[in-house]
Amino acid sequence: MIHLRKTEEISENQNKDNSQIQQNETEEEPKTKKRPYHFGEKLRQVREHKGYTLKVVAQQAGVSESLVSQIERNHVSPAIDTLLALADVLDINLEYLFEEYKRNRPVEIIRKTERPSVHEDRITFEGLAKQSGTDPSIEAYIMKIPAGSQTHRGSYGHLGREIGFVTKGKALLTYGNQEYILEEGDSVSFSAGAAHIVQNIGDVDLEAIWVVTPAQRFVNH
Repeated sequence: MIHLRKTEEISENQNKDNSQIQQNETEEEPKTKKRPYHFGEKLRQVREHKGYTLKVVAQQAGVSESLVSQIERNHVSPAIDTLLALADVLDINLEYLFEEYKRNRPVEIIRKTERPSVHEDRITFEGLAKQSGTDPSIEAYIMKIPAGSQTHRGSYGHLGREIGFVTKGKALLTYGNQEYILEEGDSVSFSAGAAHIVQNIGDVDLEAIWVVTPAQRFVNH
C-alpha cells in the first residue's frame, strides 16, 4: 500500500508538471505568433479609384462578391491564385501590395535630439532619414559649415544626383570648372558625377538641407 501511494503521488506530481509546462507554452504562444500581413485597404483604394464595383471585380476575377469584400476588409487572407486574379483585374503591381511587408514601421521619425551626425573637419552632417539595407535609394542630411570652411566629400564626384536647399547663410558651389553663388532660400540640383565642393563664403554659419541619391552611406545610423 505504501509503494502504491508513492506511485500515485509521483504520477500526480508528473501530471502537475506537465500541466504547468502546457500552461507556460500556452502563455508564451501569443508572444511568438506572427501578425498577419494585410493589404485589403490597398485593393479597395485601387478598386474605388478605378470606379469598379465589388460585383465587377468579383466577376472578372472569377470569385464571389462577398469574398472580395472580406479580403478588402482584411477578414480573410486570399489564396495565391485569387490574389493574382484580383491583381490582374485591378492592374496592380504585386510589389505595390507587398512593399511594406516585414517593415516594422512604414513611417520612421527621427527626433531633433536624436539625429545621428558625423564631422568632417569643422563641418557637421546631421542625418534626416534612416538608411535601410533594403532601400539604399536616398540619403538626406542637414549640412552645417562654419564661415571660411568647405566640404571635401564629392571633390572627385560619384554616381547619382544631389539636391541642396540653403536655409541659412551664403554658399559658393564649385561644380567642375564652374562656380555658383547660393543664398538663403536658393536650391540647386546636379549630377554628382563631376567634382563638386560647397564653401561657406558668408560671415555666419552656412546651413543647408542636402539630398543624395543613391545613398553614399555618409551618415551612419
